[in-house]
Amino acid sequence: MPHVITGRVFTSDRSDADAHLWAEAVVVDDDRIAYVGDLAAAREIAGADAGVIDAGGGVVLPGFVDGHAHVLMTGDSLLKAHLRTAADLDEIGRRLLAWAEANPDQPRVVGMGWLFSSVPRGRPTRQMLDAFIADRPVYLEASDFHSSWVNTAALAELGITDDTPDPIGGRIVRDPVTGHATGHLLENASVTTVWPLLAGAVDDDARDRRLRAAIDAYVESGVTAAVDMALDRASVEAMARAEAGDTLDVRVIGHWLVHRTGDPAEELRQVDIAASMAQTHRSDRLRVIGIKLIVDGTIDGCTAALVDPYADGTNAAPIWDDESLVRVVTRADSLGLQVALHAIGDRAVRSSIDALETAARVNGTAGRRHRIEHLEYADAADVPRLGALGITASMQPVHVDPSMLPNWVAMLGDHRVERGFAWPEYLATGATLAFGTDTPTAPHLPLHNMFIAATRRSPGNLSVPPHRPDFALPLIDAVVHGTADAAWASWAEGRLGTLVPGAAADLVVLDRDPFMGDPELLLDTTVLLTMSGGRIVHDRRPS
Repeated sequence: MPHVITGRVFTSDRSDADAHLWAEAVVVDDDRIAYVGDLAAAREIAGADAGVIDAGGGVVLPGFVDGHAHVLMTGDSLLKAHLRTAADLDEIGRRLLAWAEANPDQPRVVGMGWLFSSVPRGRPTRQMLDAFIADRPVYLEASDFHSSWVNTAALAELGITDDTPDPIGGRIVRDPVTGHATGHLLENASVTTVWPLLAGAVDDDARDRRLRAAIDAYVESGVTAAVDMALDRASVEAMARAEAGDTLDVRVIGHWLVHRTGDPAEELRQVDIAASMAQTHRSDRLRVIGIKLIVDGTIDGCTAALVDPYADGTNAAPIWDDESLVRVVTRADSLGLQVALHAIGDRAVRSSIDALETAARVNGTAGRRHRIEHLEYADAADVPRLGALGITASMQPVHVDPSMLPNWVAMLGDHRVERGFAWPEYLATGATLAFGTDTPTAPHLPLHNMFIAATRRSPGNLSVPPHRPDFALPLIDAVVHGTADAAWASWAEGRLGTLVPGAAADLVVLDRDPFMGDPELLLDTTVLLTMSGGRIVHDRRPS
């Protein structure tokens, strides 16, 4: 039976400038949108027996497309001790002890989201955790998920000793005086040790529960599609099981994570696996389209690769050297895969642009919609190359939440701070700006993400001054970047991210209209209804 969704409708459709941005009604027939326009025509098209969903004083939007996410990791993180809002070491300890007491049968204590600014001198050690919990291994993911903080028992479980060599692209932090491992594992030292150990302790049933937890969190907040940036075989299999069982209520567009191993043949083999996955998974619900490479780390952890050193005089090399990066990017481009490159520091951004430019020249390709993820700080000389090469700027407004930036600012410590997260500069080059959240490194809530995009303020602490408020975007533009542009950047334009005839019937109904007032309205807005493929998957409307 067709449905008519009535009210103030924001379509995100800029195919004819802004002529079709607003409408009065949407007609949904089966899993597709049949009509968008005025109410009288919608009623006539739908017929007298059509169901009616009235937005009342709220607004209808396309379902948000989270342009950069980690879906199963989000579900996993929902089940861990939450540390992002822990202000100091004592609070971190209290939360860990509470989680340990609530989960007495778990062999390990796990947490996520700790901030460097909450740790004494920003230098986490195993002894700090031992003081709270020594009888069970403790594994804590940093808020950026680029390092792990573990206790002594965890180091022993991992088999890490003072003599364990650093892996390529990673570092086991050691005490500068004694040489002992401190319990802080950076980049590949975490990815190649902690991640496999914790993943190996999980069976398919647990993965399915994590996926379900992530899906439920998404649809309740208005997200109907997510671009997963760290697919592996186990996560793809979990998503495929959900698709087969008709429970994949959030569409997943995936990038296969290619690990830096130092073995050229092995790295190219991973690209070939991604190409095979792209041929196998190409449905409306689960589609693998490319690869993801982590070119550098983070500014908070001083592992992002910069042209000039950090405030303390240190610097970090890229995880992928230029030759290895070009080799893998060129292979992926030749196979028709979309390449997504995590690059935060200006040195890594430059290397990423160079690699994409080289691949296009070598392969004689163009228009692949390759992407750079995060782009927190790019050298002004490299910014014009984004638009010229058709590179998508895939960014996450939530990362510029000013309440989370003090350590970021301190690590850069100079004029570079003022050009961080420079969305208007990237747009001025003609590059597409695709918004996401990078959940679980940050909250998955799209409305809060839009608030930050429109104000550069903190949704959790409005008293904190905004960071470069002149870089904020009009709310209409922000929502387009989080819907239509995020879909375009994933080769899903016309199907996702806009309310247009023929598109998937993925939409949300909000209880108020944040476009009509101060963006602060977003912080009190509730998602009343989420529809995925014409099916209501979340409903909080009054009975």
